[in-house]
Amino acid sequence: MGFAADELADRVRSALPGRLDVREQRMFGGRCFMLNGHMLVCPMKDGGLLVRVGPEGLDEAMAQPGAGPMTMTGRTMKGFVIVSGDALEDDEALDDWIGRARAFVGTLAPK
Repeated sequence: MGFAADELADRVRSALPGRLDVREQRMFGGRCFMLNGHMLVCPMKDGGLLVRVGPEGLDEAMAQPGAGPMTMTGRTMKGFVIVSGDALEDDEALDDWIGRARAFVGTLAPK
């Protein structure tokens, strides 16, 4: 089934309540969630979720159901995966992907 980008953004927002270090920014034709100035996750128009997992977390992330490489203008974005909306049906799955992104992005120096 999957979710529309706005609905998925609402679910991400609910998973990150009251975090002062998280903000939203328009990017990739939608709203991306940023942690300390770095992209964390971004709901996509097709209901998928762009997730920043970093180079070290890429292989493990790609082995998860619904995950695939993120390509933009014919180029694969290193350290990012796109997760299909169908793989994000339940809140536990969404929380897991947000957790993966936070684990990587939390290691980066704030911008």
